[in-house]
Amino acid sequence: MPIIASGVTDSMFEIGIIVAAFAFAQILSEIYFGRISDKKGKRLLFIRVGFILCAITFGLHYFADNTAYLLLARIGAGIASGIMIPPMIAYAYESGEGKSKVASIISFHALGWLAGIGAAGIANDEKLIFIISSGFFIIGFLISLKLPDLQVEKIIAKGTIKKIITKNKFLFSSLLVRHIGAAAAWTVLPLMLMDRFGAELYQVSIVYVANTLTAFVVMNLMSNKIKFKNITKFKIGIGMTIFVFIGLSLITDWWLAMPFMALVGASWAFLFIGGNFHLMKNNPKSTSTGIFSSTLSISTVIGPVVAGGIAFYFGYVEVMYFAVAIVIVSFIIATRIKPTENVSKLV
Repeated sequence: MPIIASGVTDSMFEIGIIVAAFAFAQILSEIYFGRISDKKGKRLLFIRVGFILCAITFGLHYFADNTAYLLLARIGAGIASGIMIPPMIAYAYESGEGKSKVASIISFHALGWLAGIGAAGIANDEKLIFIISSGFFIIGFLISLKLPDLQVEKIIAKGTIKKIITKNKFLFSSLLVRHIGAAAAWTVLPLMLMDRFGAELYQVSIVYVANTLTAFVVMNLMSNKIKFKNITKFKIGIGMTIFVFIGLSLITDWWLAMPFMALVGASWAFLFIGGNFHLMKNNPKSTSTGIFSSTLSISTVIGPVVAGGIAFYFGYVEVMYFAVAIVIVSFIIATRIKPTENVSKLV
């Protein structure tokens, strides 16, 4: 998206706003529809509606030839994707709850990123990728029609969102701070690879494939090989991220980013599975995963704006320095999370 945004504006600040708009729209969408999914006891309805709206809004990006249209398309896509993400993660967890392979089910989240990034690299066209994206959403909707409709208990208690945030304040705070640094780095990384090191779009895709492929592999290993407690996994994921940005600040060619993107894929697998599984085990599932996802979205609003300002006044590498510093703070916060936190379910 930073590369695409740079095609309609030369302002790093405006690029940051465009990137942040998607996440800003997701924040309210994920919290609201995640909670509604638990209240209604429905998952597939929101998943299917999300697929249809994503197919439309992502397809509209193809026609966005100026800053205003691209900004509107990003907001629409953020709302649409926010409808489906929390109930989809909850559905995946519920469909395999109590089974060792549940992490493998959720690992297809990373495999989807891998396929999408690969398709973007093959297309090598900033506009065409949105038509491809829309097509994938249509296929996803058709597949969802074959899924069984699981029976889910309705969670109608008032004040649920506040209770979840209060009981998991250190987890959400650590995630928020970590992802501000990550979002800042991802805003400038594609531009850094292309502007500083002369990478082509397909080479940028290759770099990102290292991330998603590693995440997929590590998530599958968590099904039967990696047996740490969920909170321990989350802390490991936060800590590993520090070394990612140290490495990215030192690279001298585009391909040298690959091992560090593989490392960030591993760190993402640990913190995503660890954090979400901890929340879903002890809280209403769609609501808690909605807060988890919206926390990422909040970070993705702040991070690109910060990145735009730092890159404008200083440079790309300084954004990586910022990411290192802020992820260290995130890890310190994560150490405050107790393994025994949330021992009883929140209803």
